[in-house]
Amino acid sequence: MKKVLVTGANGYIGRHIVKTLLDCGFNVDACDFRFDGVDERANKIYTPIFNGEEDIYDKLGKPDICIHMAWRNGFVHNSGTHIEDLYNHYTFLSNMISGGLTHLSVMGTMHEVGYWEGPIDENSPTNPSSLYGIAKNCLRQAIELRAKDDKMIFQWLRAYYITGDDLKSNSIFSKITKMEMEGKDKFPFTTGKNKYDFISVEELSEQIVAASTQTEIRGIINCCSGNPISLAEKVEEFIKKKNFKIKLQYGAFPDREYDSLAVWGDNNKIKKILELTPKKLGV
Repeated sequence: MKKVLVTGANGYIGRHIVKTLLDCGFNVDACDFRFDGVDERANKIYTPIFNGEEDIYDKLGKPDICIHMAWRNGFVHNSGTHIEDLYNHYTFLSNMISGGLTHLSVMGTMHEVGYWEGPIDENSPTNPSSLYGIAKNCLRQAIELRAKDDKMIFQWLRAYYITGDDLKSNSIFSKITKMEMEGKDKFPFTTGKNKYDFISVEELSEQIVAASTQTEIRGIINCCSGNPISLAEKVEEFIKKKNFKIKLQYGAFPDREYDSLAVWGDNNKIKKILELTPKKLGV
């Protein structure tokens, strides 16, 4: 069975990817600073990946597949660290490729695209409006060029809005959960009319594992539901499912002018991948 390296293995999504890979029978090397949330079955890798070492691929045990999830401040979209860290991400991935890596999957985001109305596919133009989106988009473009030169398998896994494991995230669902725990009876809200593409972190992890462990479909792959749902509908569903007492205070905040009325991912590629995925992977 192939050996898979997961960077950022103790992150919000990373820990779920590690577990899914292990459940599917892969040999998993989990790389991070700490491992308090990482499945104990994984091999813990403490090797720093951003030191610029040219032999980093050898030092990381020559994995067959690298799923690069590591990223600081992913929930703080205009943090300066996104730009500050960009060179380190490129250097690490470039050195991995130079060292012999032949299969690379990197976590992307819908925020690379910026303002958009309707479905996003791999050919949608990108015009990011946050430092997070700018940095991710730049890394994607740079690695696309670098990987093309080496004719390797490169997959860019573009995620959308994620639910689940709420106390580990900084989403609206996390904020509602914390306010419910604090005994608050109202949650300040917008009109909630805008529609987005939501997926649970568990299902997202299954899609990422399925996409990253096959070689037929490459390039930008939307990991998403493909279904636009209004924010109000999704949040009300969340509150009901959790049996929370807190109520939404509609109109407390105005809708942001730069938010699309409806945006979602085109899921044709991931649907095809899931159809091709062996049943033994359990996804």
